[in-house]
Formats: sequence, structure tokens, C-alpha cells
Amino acid sequence: MTTLADYRNERIKKLQELKARGIDPYPAKSFRDTKISEILDDFDQKQGQTVTVVGRITSIRSFGKLAFIKIRDYTGEIQLFIKDNLAGDFTIKDIKLLDTGDFIEANGTIDKSQTGEISVFTNSIRILTKALRPLPGRDGFTNKEERFRRRYVDMNVNLEVRERMVRRSKFWQATRDFMNAHGFIEINTPVLELTTGGADATPFVTHMDALDQDYYLRISHELPLKRLLGAGFEKVYDIGPRFRNEGVDDEHLPEHIAFESYAAYENYEDGMKLYEEMIKYVAKETWGTLQFNVGGFTVDLDQKWPRIKYADLLKEKYNVDVFNPDREQLKKILLDDFNNSADKNDKAARKSLEHTLEVASDARLIDAVWKLIRKTSAGPYWLIEEPLSLSPLAKVVPENPVVTQRFHPIIAGTEMGNGYSELNDPLDQLERFKEQQAMRDAGDSEAQMLDQDFVEMLEYGMPPACGWGNSERNFWLLEGVSGREGVPFPIIKAKAD
Repeated sequence: MTTLADYRNERIKKLQELKARGIDPYPAKSFRDTKISEILDDFDQKQGQTVTVVGRITSIRSFGKLAFIKIRDYTGEIQLFIKDNLAGDFTIKDIKLLDTGDFIEANGTIDKSQTGEISVFTNSIRILTKALRPLPGRDGFTNKEERFRRRYVDMNVNLEVRERMVRRSKFWQATRDFMNAHGFIEINTPVLELTTGGADATPFVTHMDALDQDYYLRISHELPLKRLLGAGFEKVYDIGPRFRNEGVDDEHLPEHIAFESYAAYENYEDGMKLYEEMIKYVAKETWGTLQFNVGGFTVDLDQKWPRIKYADLLKEKYNVDVFNPDREQLKKILLDDFNNSADKNDKAARKSLEHTLEVASDARLIDAVWKLIRKTSAGPYWLIEEPLSLSPLAKVVPENPVVTQRFHPIIAGTEMGNGYSELNDPLDQLERFKEQQAMRDAGDSEAQMLDQDFVEMLEYGMPPACGWGNSERNFWLLEGVSGREGVPFPIIKAKAD
């Protein structure tokens, strides 16, 4: 049985023969003047023209004085029709030194073969890169771990994965286009923070040798962007990585791209109008539609999204009073749900749940019950007015000060964003930070830290504002893939070959 090492050794021999002939198998320059798609899309105009094309070899068929090589560049795939009259370094006999996976350059005339296939009738060939490992066939490269570990191979073998990354780029470009068109300015904010905050999450910790001090990797863009409002900006946003030291599942990756924006002199009513429009715009630009079938849900974004109050929903679904919670009731709801789940016989999962039920605050338990509702919601709808205990950075509703001016779009079982009328009362903010810090000191690693510098900024004055954030989870959701399938290089445990 031929092994990968055998293939590699054979290709190294070919590499050495190329070098012995004075052929550079890794030249710096290519002389391409035409992309493959330009030939395929405009054959009638280009027939008979002489072009230079490049690409990776996907197949080779050699018949003595005749050979057919297919190459693929980023834009498409085309056949090279090769006879024994090649000029330059390569002759027809030298085709044996080429392998699938090699990058080559071909100069020739555009025409059709006897079978009617658009081809480049090749005059000369240059090798651009000699590949030492063969690409696997599509059917032989389906193992998820191997695909994630060698994503560069995955994108060559499974072209739909590469196309997904193109849509991911369109997703973020559409977000930028929309925000720029609405007067927002993109400003990148620090990744390393002395005090991190803006979300309920466990941070990563690193050490800066130059200052001999520990720093956190940001879990949110929020607090630096709001400092910019205090600095006089009115509409700002940032798109970039954030880091949360949590588990990996279909909806969560410890490192992912996120977007946050803040608009001065606006509130959550303004925000719901703007970001509903943004989500629709981004979806249309990325996928060309507003109708999706994802995760077992049929979702139509092309409507005015209803608004549903958090307390009303929990009261309706579980008869939970979020303002006077019954802890035992909350624990029973969560335990009953676990006992009816596929994980009910998982001892580790049960132990983890039982620990959570004992140590979690009432607010955390209420939030866990809400997530049971969320995962069965097709949407779209806006979830509004979360309790104050769950929203330490949001303004309260004046008519009902136990709830906040917070809003989430619920779509296909997930929260596709988070926004609120920003708290700008420094004394109120300080008290809420103290409450969060007390929760953190009591063992809640996701509770927010007391950020004295941020409170100081508020004391200088920050205008009323609406803030909003969403992550690339929105892309994964509407693309219909898990988080690891939705990023180019997912995190995976190291493994040596």
C-alpha cells in the first residue's frame, strides 16, 4: 500500500530532478495576464487570443505526444491541451515531473477541443510551485477533525467551504457599508485591557513583560467605544476579534469576530429601527434573500418584527415572576428540562447542572430559563425590557424602573444581537458595578468587573446613547453551519505529524 511518505519521497525526487536541470521550482514571479473566468465567461471574444494563465493542477492525463492538464485558479478551472511542440524549459516528456497540486503557468491560444471543451492550446509551461504532498480526493477528506486541522486542504477539496468564507467577507463588508452610509465612523479599540467588561463572560488573562503586569483579552468592544462618546464622537463602531474563555459549541467560539456600535442622542427605540434595517440589509447583500430555513426553523425576515416583553414571555411560558422569583421553581424547571433532554444520562453534565443550581444567582437562573424559551423560538421578534439584574449597563424604563431599555432580536432559536439605551449616570453605574463585583467575588466568573476608570469618564459626562452589538454567530446561523464550520481556521488541539 502506497503511503503519504511514499508519495512525498517520489515528489522530492522530481523536485531534485527539476533543480538538476536548472529549473527553479519556486520562482518569485508569474507572468499571468488573464484569469480563467475571463476566458470561460467571454470565449467568443477571446477565441484565438494568446494568453498566459496560472493555476493549481487538478488532473493530468498523458498519452505519449499528447497531454491534457486541468488547472484551477481562484476564478475557475480550464483544460490545457498540450502537444509535443512545447517551447521553453518543459517538453512533453517532462510532464511526468508534474503532479496534481503543483502550481504552473501556461502560455497558449484559446480555442475548443474536438469534444467542444474550452481549452488553452499550450505553447509553453513554467512550474511555479512544486507540491510535495498530494491533495486528497473529495470523498477521502470528510473527517471533521482533519478538515479543521488542514483547512487549507479542506478549501481546495471542498470548494463550498471557500465560498462560505467569501460570504463571510461579504457579511462584514455589508455591515461596514451600512454603518458608513448612516454616518458611523469605524475606530479600532484595544484588545488588551487592564479591566475588561461590557459582557457577562470569563476573560482570558495574559502577561505583558514590558510592564510586568497581567492584562485581559477583551470580551467586548463596549467600554472603549463608549469612552469615545465621552470624547466627543457621536456615531462610532468597531469590528474585530473578542475573546471569551468558554466552551466550544455550535454557537460559541472562544475567539470570534464581533461588531459593536454606539450612537449619541439616540435610544433603544431608535436602535430597534436602525438595526432591524441593518440585519435585513446585510442578509440581502450576503445571501440575496430574506427567507431562510435554518436549524429546523423557517424564518422570514421580510416583515416588521413584533416586540415582546421579557417578563411577559416567562410568565406565559413557565408562570415565572421575574420580579419576585421563586428559586425552587426555577431550579425545578431547569432540572425537568435536563431530565427530558438527550444528556439526561450524562453524569458529568448532571453534576455541572446541580452545581449551577446551587451556586448561581437568581438572575442567572432566570436567564437560564429564558434560554429554554429562546431555543424553541423561530422569530423574528424583538425581546425587550429585561430585568435590571440582567442588564448592568442599560438605562431603566422610566415607567417601570425594575426593567431596562434593552433589546434582542430573536431569530431561529438564538439572540442575534444585543442593544440598549446606555446608562450614563455615573453614580448609578458605580452601584451596578459594585453589585456585579460582589457577584464576581462570590464566585461568578462571568460577572462584570468594577471599572473605576469608566465611571470616571462618566463623571466628566457622556451623552445619552444607544448601543448595539452582534457577532459572527449571525453569519453562522443564517449560513446554517456551526461556529467551527463558519470560520477559516477553527481552534483545535495541537497535533504533530
